[in-house]
Amino acid sequence: MTALPEASRIHDFVGIGLGPFNLGLACLTEPIEELDGVFLDSKPDFEWHAGMFLEGAHLQTPFMSDLVTLADPTSPYSFLNYLKEKGRLYSFYIRENFYPLRVEYDDYCRWAANKLGCVRFGTTVTEVTYEDGVYAVHTRGGETYRGRRLVLGTGTPPHIPDACQDLGGDFLHNSRYLDGKAELQRKKSITLVGSGQSAAEIYLDLLSEIDVHGYRLNWVTRSPRFFPLEYTKLTLEMTSPEYIDYFHALPEATRYRLTSQQKGLFKGIDGDLIDEIFDLLYQKNLGGPVPTRLLTNAALTGARHERGTYTLSFRQEEQGKDFELDSEGLILATGYRYQEPEFLAPVRDRLRRDSQGNFDLARNYAIDVTGREVFLQNAGVHTHSITSPDLGMGAYRNAYIIRELLGREYYPVEKTIAFQEFAV
Repeated sequence: MTALPEASRIHDFVGIGLGPFNLGLACLTEPIEELDGVFLDSKPDFEWHAGMFLEGAHLQTPFMSDLVTLADPTSPYSFLNYLKEKGRLYSFYIRENFYPLRVEYDDYCRWAANKLGCVRFGTTVTEVTYEDGVYAVHTRGGETYRGRRLVLGTGTPPHIPDACQDLGGDFLHNSRYLDGKAELQRKKSITLVGSGQSAAEIYLDLLSEIDVHGYRLNWVTRSPRFFPLEYTKLTLEMTSPEYIDYFHALPEATRYRLTSQQKGLFKGIDGDLIDEIFDLLYQKNLGGPVPTRLLTNAALTGARHERGTYTLSFRQEEQGKDFELDSEGLILATGYRYQEPEFLAPVRDRLRRDSQGNFDLARNYAIDVTGREVFLQNAGVHTHSITSPDLGMGAYRNAYIIRELLGREYYPVEKTIAFQEFAV
């Protein structure tokens, strides 16, 4: 049977953006004959944090948090099948480490994306309109993809603090660290702002080569300490269907308060990495003081760039004192923050929001007024807690969304997995 031309075809759904979560949805919907979906992404190929492929850097979640396994362990798109096809399964087994290398995970995702026929890279969405029950997704290339539903997976772009907006110079966000590392290490001083896993990886990388290049190295964070990622097993039960049910049912104000308190549960530093940093500092200090400073409780309040030097203003929050640092190089390891895509402007009246102006995700991950047409990936910490960015919950969320798309359960969706009770 001849396929309909794209202009007249109406898909069951259109996925916009292709990070790991929508890529997982593409893999899980591929064998479902009743679902016709297409996935669009502006990039020429799959890419996942390539600027942070430091040697030895690995995921903070085990290999079972791949694209498909926790929804369908038999899927041909599993990480273990990738290893088998690459001839590395036994090596991974002998390695006895559940955590894939970051560069390895990226290659796995590329491998999966290249197997799919529903993916359209190099396709930039410019506008989404709605008419007669159909969403029309318009692209820069002039094509229009139509679907009865949307799944938004545009991800979270790099966040630049207000103090550094419109700041000149050649400062880097950590997402581009490797691109600018060589130039950075030619400078006499480098300041790193941030305290998460990426900041710690960059600090260790720069500290390990500080003797070779002779720069001064500052690591500054507004956090009261360098928090380790909490990874105990009862805490991990918070990545469960029961906890999502509990958290989602809480009053909005309570959810936002908890969101600010729970950052250490998904934005902390791997404990072994913290120890490795301390051990390297200890080792290097045996030969005399190392030109490095670690400053906590320091919020970045201002920045300017003049004659090749950044002057950074900070507020020591516990002391209530202001201070400044001068630095030739600047790295902002300030994370990522969701931004509503401009292409949604024509359909904004169809999307629900809470009192803070953020998308109001229903329990089923829908954000539209009908509660069953527009679904959102990885932008729901305020509604679904720490499960929103967690790679291990991606397959669960996709199984849930697939159930909504089909009107029936295709992949079993777990309802209870935790030993503890979250609600009374």
